[in-house]
Amino acid sequence: MTLWRQQLTSSVFNKCLLIVISSVFSTSLWAQSPAVTSQEISPETSQDRLKQTRQILQLAEYIGVDYSEAISAGEINNADEFAEMQQFASIIIEKTSLLANDKPNSLMTDALQLQQAIADKSSLDVIQQFSQKIRKQLLSQSPALVLPSQLIAKDNVKQLFIENCSSCHGDLGQGNGPLAKSLSPQPTNFTDQERALNRSLLGLFDAISDGLDGSAMRAFSELNDQQRWSLTFYVGSLAFEPTAVTTKHIKQDANIELQQWVNSNPTQLLQQNVGIDRSQLERLRSQPELLFQHAESPISVTRTNLQAAVKAYQANELAQAQTLAVSAYLDGFELIENNLDAHDSGLRKSIETKLLNFRNLLKTTGQNTLVNQQLSSILTQLNQADTVLTGQSLSNNAMFSAALIILLREGLEALLVIIALMTVLIKTERHDAIKFVHFGWISALAAGVLTWWAADNLISISGASREVMEGGAALLAALVLFYVGYWMHSKTQGSKWQSYLKKNVDRHLNTGTLWGLTGLAFISVYREVFETILFYQSLLTQAIGSASSNEQVTYLAYGLLTGMAILAVIAWLMMRYSVKLPLARFFAVSSYFMLILAFILAGKGISALQEAAIINLTPFPVDVSISWLGIASTWQGLTTQMVIVVLFSFLVIRNREAK
Repeated sequence: MTLWRQQLTSSVFNKCLLIVISSVFSTSLWAQSPAVTSQEISPETSQDRLKQTRQILQLAEYIGVDYSEAISAGEINNADEFAEMQQFASIIIEKTSLLANDKPNSLMTDALQLQQAIADKSSLDVIQQFSQKIRKQLLSQSPALVLPSQLIAKDNVKQLFIENCSSCHGDLGQGNGPLAKSLSPQPTNFTDQERALNRSLLGLFDAISDGLDGSAMRAFSELNDQQRWSLTFYVGSLAFEPTAVTTKHIKQDANIELQQWVNSNPTQLLQQNVGIDRSQLERLRSQPELLFQHAESPISVTRTNLQAAVKAYQANELAQAQTLAVSAYLDGFELIENNLDAHDSGLRKSIETKLLNFRNLLKTTGQNTLVNQQLSSILTQLNQADTVLTGQSLSNNAMFSAALIILLREGLEALLVIIALMTVLIKTERHDAIKFVHFGWISALAAGVLTWWAADNLISISGASREVMEGGAALLAALVLFYVGYWMHSKTQGSKWQSYLKKNVDRHLNTGTLWGLTGLAFISVYREVFETILFYQSLLTQAIGSASSNEQVTYLAYGLLTGMAILAVIAWLMMRYSVKLPLARFFAVSSYFMLILAFILAGKGISALQEAAIINLTPFPVDVSISWLGIASTWQGLTTQMVIVVLFSFLVIRNREAK
């Protein structure tokens, strides 16, 4: 289950898809979205405040950790370290002043007292008291972090550390890398346990992400979020020895919330009485993978992110609230929709609608009452869904049906496109070009499986990134199918088609079009494969967790095999009978078939990008949704599909008048 709750990342493929989409659909098309009010906070301002806050947190913690290197018994041990403490205190005051309009005055008071305590060469206890007070106040006012659900494999993150950190910190993290002696201050020794007990994972993550002013520590912005979090947990583990772990230990250790684990240092966690002792704490720091072995269920992910989104909204962190609300649906609830559908489709549809509409409430400030009411309503229904899913497992028949429906739903559209392409080539007597179509869909199957494996083991692909890939691919395929459909309709007269074949087909199919066929076949299949695997993994997880797991897995396999057989029969029937149609009739039927596919894919593409919050979502006043036709009750989706119908009709009428 840990695969699904990923941090939002981007890829070259995502960006290319977005470029294609943006060139076709301008942002003005979605003008129905609510106007920005004067109370709205721009993402830039919000992100800037968040950045300032995180830098203060980092510097305050750094002072609390390293002050003992500078001062001992009221005397200066290291003049450079003492100067650094004074510099960091000044930076804290400077950055706190930037937050003066948004934060209580007590924060500036604490910052000034910390600066004075350093100047007075006060004891370490006094310094840590002020630094922890500053951190506690800022953390209570900061939005929840979007945390990873899975770390990179330990061997891979160790190699990542060696490649990026060992030149300063050494291969073992002891602060003795080849460049260490030339640096001031000296690189941190991550194996120093006393220091590690006073260093939070949040502070380490921010140092890796943003660097540390006044030191040689640079920002590793070229690494993605999962890589930086993995380095954070790895670095935080180096001061502690791994211990043997039993099932009992895992159950005991799993009680602590990951958010609290990241925000607080080990000493603070022991003082806060969070339910773990020193041995458990050291075990989890040394083996952070244990924190992710019992990741939250999708419904728990949804609850946690929704509550975090509301907290961010109340702190006027609107961009963060939107990100968390999107993740609540895509990285949580969407992954159990098929399971819930098998028990209560009405409840599934109600929760889905409320989650998607909830984002609109988070766009402007001043709606706290309504936001809390909607949150309460959604949480109530999530509890109902949780009771349904945990109170009873899917029956064998329901498991079979779910596995069958998933494959038919996800695979039928792709199959129809592939068969249509192959039939066109057969009818035009270009059997030699069929291999390009086969290459496209076979490559897509391999790429889909490889993407899933990479997302589970190497890289981070969030639910939002997944929807961007699927939505972008669907819209691109819809555009191509629309063009092909109209092109085929314009050649429905047999004489015109025969003449066109003689003059143009060979030339066009030899100038790059063949690889265009490969690309269309690839896009049509790839967009379905990754999501299909995720849905099957969700069913498999539920099957393994049931009392009759072996039987449930068997019925899941039966559903999969039956779906494959049905798709094979559909493919055979289409190939057998479509090639027997007269040429003009074949192209007339195929053109409308292409239009229907373009209509469906355009609707699904818009819906996917709405789920990823790329395109605004404006509900249609009447529920007209028909999922198998890609029709959703939103103005954006319906408008796009109507444009396709109207434009195709216009082109057909114009073509007839020209005959």
